[in-house]
Amino acid sequence: MATIRQLNETVAVAPQIAPDDLAEIKAAGFVAIVNNRPDDEEPGQPSGESIRAAAEAAGLSYAAIPVTGAGFSHPQLDAMARALVDAGGPVLAYCRSGTRSCNLWALAAAKGGRNPRLLAMQAEQAGYDLTNIRPMLDALAGASPSGDEDGDAGAR
Repeated sequence: MATIRQLNETVAVAPQIAPDDLAEIKAAGFVAIVNNRPDDEEPGQPSGESIRAAAEAAGLSYAAIPVTGAGFSHPQLDAMARALVDAGGPVLAYCRSGTRSCNLWALAAAKGGRNPRLLAMQAEQAGYDLTNIRPMLDALAGASPSGDEDGDAGAR
């Protein structure tokens, strides 16, 4: 199974998962899967539909919010925020490496008013660097670049 990296108490990210991984993911306590990878990005990757079917068979909810090289959009940020809230429990988001999923989570959380400095710290603890998107995090949160604003460390 892919390496799962916990961002906070309710959100984790991973590289590409396989349909056979879903029972183990469910056993680990996750209630929902968010697919941030477009189909056919790489030869041989499992289709989103195969992951959806396996997730639903395991009793997990599933949302597809593919992120391409075109970058992130406000509808994607809103969809991610909605998927995290609607899950009602721990969510595993995945893409090719986990980076897009981490970035989308952070951008959605910042747009929801979370503290960009705390988001960057949570991502760093999981092995991700948000330096390249920090200006967007600050702008979305209405934060000063120093990151001294108060915010929710939960960043859900």
